[in-house]
Amino acid sequence: MRSLRTLVLACIAALALTPAALAQAWPTRPVTMIVPFPAGGNADVLARALAAELSEKLGQQFIVDNRAGAGGNIGGAAVAKAAPDGHTLLFGTPGPIATNKLMYKSLPYDPEKDLTPVVLVAKSPLIIVAHPSFPAKDLKELIAYAKANPDKVNAGNPGNGTLGHITSELLQQHTATKMTHVPYRGTTPLTTDLLGGQINVGLDFMSTYIPLVNDGKLRALAVTSSERAPSLPGVMTVQEAGFKAFEATAWYAIVAPAGTPADAIQKVNAVTNGYLNSPKGKAQLEVFAMQASGGTPDDLKAYIKTELEKWAPIIRAAKIEM
Repeated sequence: MRSLRTLVLACIAALALTPAALAQAWPTRPVTMIVPFPAGGNADVLARALAAELSEKLGQQFIVDNRAGAGGNIGGAAVAKAAPDGHTLLFGTPGPIATNKLMYKSLPYDPEKDLTPVVLVAKSPLIIVAHPSFPAKDLKELIAYAKANPDKVNAGNPGNGTLGHITSELLQQHTATKMTHVPYRGTTPLTTDLLGGQINVGLDFMSTYIPLVNDGKLRALAVTSSERAPSLPGVMTVQEAGFKAFEATAWYAIVAPAGTPADAIQKVNAVTNGYLNSPKGKAQLEVFAMQASGGTPDDLKAYIKTELEKWAPIIRAAKIEM
């Protein structure tokens, strides 16, 4: 009887430890980190740098899988519908994680319900650039020119519904100006036409434009963050042009399917925060012209809420529908 009792107690103890043991074992196989944009873009390069760090620290390979299309919705939907076991993550931007639900009539998932926040990784201001032949030398001059010439300033962005597009609408609302909306199919054709002088100004992510500005091929009129960008310290912010409440930044975050175990979320969050605070992480972000964020999953949840509250009235007023 004593032996039987000992055996039963041992079995009970083993069963009680099973959930903890399983939780400690995560990840048990390679983790897929879906980037909902083509390889080589800002989100992709940062995701790959972070995937290397997660692979090293957590003992399993984190594999970047580019699933581009529909403004990020294809990749977002793939993660939203994936098994919530911690082995599929989304490394995304404002569109597929938040604002696309404000623009797309038939989004195949609800990011607020179907995705759970993990960590806000980084932010990056957008830049307002112009061809050197354009008469405006900075944002104040652009605003004055646009007011004197309504609808005659061609303002390009990398596509309908992109952050460049909605930031252009926000800028026009703040400055009481009206510019002609010229959407492109990505940064490359937008940059080509800016360099060729076929378009007056462009609003887009910064990293592509920094060398072009430094070489004098394009002129930086302003950045859209609340503080000046370290990579272009001589360029004013929109707030410095007199619009104190203005801020629009690209941001990059990791989210997971709703229901993903808390242990997996916390491990990814901890490694990411460590990377952002490390000399290596800081150096890589500087190369990417990004600013480290970090924080808790709840911090990201609150940030997404404020972004939706900010952009919803702008998108409605501009009647942006995809």
